[in-house]
Amino acid sequence: MKTSWIPGAVSATFKKMPLSADEVIALLRECHLQAVEWSENVHVQLGDLQEAAELGEKTTHAGLRIAAYGSYYRLGESELPARDFARTLATAKALGAPIIRVWAGTHASQEVDEKQFAALAEEAALIASLAQAEQIRVAFEWHKNTLTDTNESAQRLLQVAAHPNLYCLWQPTVALTPVQRTAGIRLMGRCLLNFHVYSWPDGKRGPLNAAEWQYYLDAASEIGGEHCALLEFVRDDTVEQFRSDAQTLLNLLESGEYHG
Repeated sequence: MKTSWIPGAVSATFKKMPLSADEVIALLRECHLQAVEWSENVHVQLGDLQEAAELGEKTTHAGLRIAAYGSYYRLGESELPARDFARTLATAKALGAPIIRVWAGTHASQEVDEKQFAALAEEAALIASLAQAEQIRVAFEWHKNTLTDTNESAQRLLQVAAHPNLYCLWQPTVALTPVQRTAGIRLMGRCLLNFHVYSWPDGKRGPLNAAEWQYYLDAASEIGGEHCALLEFVRDDTVEQFRSDAQTLLNLLESGEYHG
């Protein structure tokens, strides 16, 4: 089955510009983008269910898809994860988000021993089960200094947790080479959901590189299904650069017949 992509953005992208939620919606529509991951502590406050519900309604009324709730829930930070994750889950549900982004711990995978790894995997399965009851998927941020900092550790986390409602997001982690990045895409396969789209040449924000991203999208061609390609990390945090990156993304998806 062909992999297709819905273009959009992560709302944390606009934190430093700064843009309100209404301004984000207007900009996405102007740029012909179709989806948004609303970020906790930027446009959706944890536990503010009324705010979340109102923003969800505004988003869908504007013809945009809610790609995910970008939470900052981290495995290993709570003594009562079921209680604390309940606030995250309730916020995502009020927003109408189909996916909750969570973080796979607070340490690099090489710093986590077997006992700690098992405990984090157990917590991951717990929150995945809670979210599954609400028909919301849980996806790990693909990030350094967490258990998704290498391809192998991310795969192991999903295997040890062994829950069908656990997935990963994906982004071109600076610590990995392009070859390692595409190997991770192929390794994780159908466990990957949305992609966060940006280019950081030499570890610094640059304009979105279409050739680089064609490489990644080609690697993802066997995943199948529909996913969101969400712009993030704009060079210099300017609206002008965002507009340019959005056009680059749209051109890439159209020319490569990746568009959903």
